[in-house]
Amino acid sequence: MAEISSDVLNGLGLTSYGAQSTKENRDKLGQSDFLKLMTTQLATQDPMKPMENGDFLGQMAQFSTVTGIEALTQQFSALSLSVNQGQALQAAALVGKNVLVPGTKAQLDAGQGMTGAIGLTAPADQLTVGVYDSNGQLMQTLDLGAKGSGMADFTWDGLMSDGKPAPEGVYEFRATASSGGASQAVETFLGGQVQNVTADYTNGGLILNVRGLGEVKLADVARIG
Repeated sequence: MAEISSDVLNGLGLTSYGAQSTKENRDKLGQSDFLKLMTTQLATQDPMKPMENGDFLGQMAQFSTVTGIEALTQQFSALSLSVNQGQALQAAALVGKNVLVPGTKAQLDAGQGMTGAIGLTAPADQLTVGVYDSNGQLMQTLDLGAKGSGMADFTWDGLMSDGKPAPEGVYEFRATASSGGASQAVETFLGGQVQNVTADYTNGGLILNVRGLGEVKLADVARIG
């Protein structure tokens, strides 16, 4: 098949690859450009070796596929933007509300307490939560008694076992469920108030700044309120 010269392209209103005049304005081959090229290709082909119908249809199919993919990509981009905007509005409404997220450690402020929950996959005859300071010392034990499967809420008033207020700092909550004489550690969730919301432009999604818990992904929130 004969090579299309730059003169032919210029005559069609197109510019060869290295031309500077339209390089900035026309970086992509549009549908009309493609049709002009196909027409020129047919007009300038070697009459002794004409293009096969299959080759022509194959090029048309390839161009249609690329065009369809580009349109689909644009639609997904618009959908992604819409979803992110919807999440932002949803997260903004969370400011000032309490959320429950998976975790074992939280910052205790002076004169404050903490709330949380234990996730039980099966009923427990006895459920306890130990509160430990940053040095691993047991400060308080919360006896929740027998609980069924699901979320078992608990509240720590911020007092140590001797009745004195615990000092400010980071505390760890370790839950143990006993059933049939066997004990096992179970998942702990901690609660806190949402202070503000930020967008994670690096990884996508939204980040909640929760009092006492720090930054938490919106997707990790197990319960609101």
